[in-house]
Amino acid sequence: MFTSAAPFMTIGLLILSNVFMTFAWYGHLKFEDKPLYLVVLVSWGIAFFEYCAQVPANRIGYGYFNAAQLKTIQEIITLSVFVIFSVFYLGESIQWKQIVGFGFIALGAFFIFTK
Repeated sequence: MFTSAAPFMTIGLLILSNVFMTFAWYGHLKFEDKPLYLVVLVSWGIAFFEYCAQVPANRIGYGYFNAAQLKTIQEIITLSVFVIFSVFYLGESIQWKQIVGFGFIALGAFFIFTK
């Protein structure tokens, strides 16, 4: 069962989920001096909140979107959040080859949503 708000709620929750996921997976890279067990535990704690957004997003969105579309939306959001994170949090620059690669992924997403 879904409402007309389903796509907005799904995408909003997926964005929130991916912000948490990105910090859980990559946020510890700035803390190389911390023991591995500690960053694993902290990452696991952050991932809990990722799941609290991811699972409802998929539950709400399924039916309005099919599973392949949900996964594609999630991957595009993941890449978008990661680019912002890597530039502003990690201080890394984006190279032209990465942009081209992300463009190909976006092209693949286009085909997933084309009837």
